[in-house]
Amino acid sequence: MNRVFKALSDPTRRRVLQLLRERPMTAGELAAHFPMHKATMSAHFSVLREADLIAADKHGKSITYRLRLSVLEDALLAFADSFGLGFSIPAATEIPAKEGL
Repeated sequence: MNRVFKALSDPTRRRVLQLLRERPMTAGELAAHFPMHKATMSAHFSVLREADLIAADKHGKSITYRLRLSVLEDALLAFADSFGLGFSIPAATEIPAKEGL
């Protein structure tokens, strides 16, 4: 969970996650939204990957990033739970099998 919050502590990385909510994007598409060098953006992508907030798919020389929303949701639920806020996802209800089938 610490890696997730470290990743979220930076406004550039939070903006990357916002952009990826719209759709998967290549590193170049994401970098076009920021006035910084590609090496700096690569470092941001690395922090997000280490936190497991994004996944990278390499196609030739191009890398496409996509958001891993479930990891973010889990971290936020755990954070809320640590403060006793009691947010939880209800367990799935099992439907009993019909007899004779």
